[in-house]
Amino acid sequence: MARISLDNATSAVAARDRALATLVAKVGPIRYLPRFPDGPFGMLIRSIISQQISAAAARAIIGRTAAAMGGLFTPDGFVATSDDALRAAGLSRNKVLSVRDLSAKVLDGTVDVNPSTRLSDAEVVERLTKVRGIGRWSAEMYLMHCLRRLDVWPVGDLDVREGYALTWEVEPMPTASELEPLGEPFRPYRSVVARYCQEAVFLSRAS
Repeated sequence: MARISLDNATSAVAARDRALATLVAKVGPIRYLPRFPDGPFGMLIRSIISQQISAAAARAIIGRTAAAMGGLFTPDGFVATSDDALRAAGLSRNKVLSVRDLSAKVLDGTVDVNPSTRLSDAEVVERLTKVRGIGRWSAEMYLMHCLRRLDVWPVGDLDVREGYALTWEVEPMPTASELEPLGEPFRPYRSVVARYCQEAVFLSRAS
């Protein structure tokens, strides 16, 4: 299927459902995240470093780690950087193991970080979740925000579940298994619906 713009995908799903159309009108257009200069690999490294710490701490550690590697994250750069240097930048022992595992799997071809990869969504998730420290949620966010795939439905994302409940007035909030079939009417643009569900939560918290 030919790729369409994010705006056109949004119009397509909003036309199918009145509640979603109302939310889209409130939120306005959504946009893709800017691309990182070190590409999909850099996004995955930042995702690993950011796990279970504050945003401010993550920014500081990412900055120090990038500085130790000359500014950009590359698999070869991690191979050439010592554990001591990575630990001094602020990475925990487990995160050092994770970034090294990712680097090794990129270099041996297990993980394809080409932004134009022809791998299916399921194949990308299956390969990424072989990496230490990368779970299904991280893989799905990578698909949505880095590879810009339009039909990802991250039912394990709490904000997506909560946003769905807010938008369609479902009580109690659906479980991951309950949310799975609720995305079917919005194929092949479920990523758009997921992102608007997340925006519904942000609106609720701001009010």
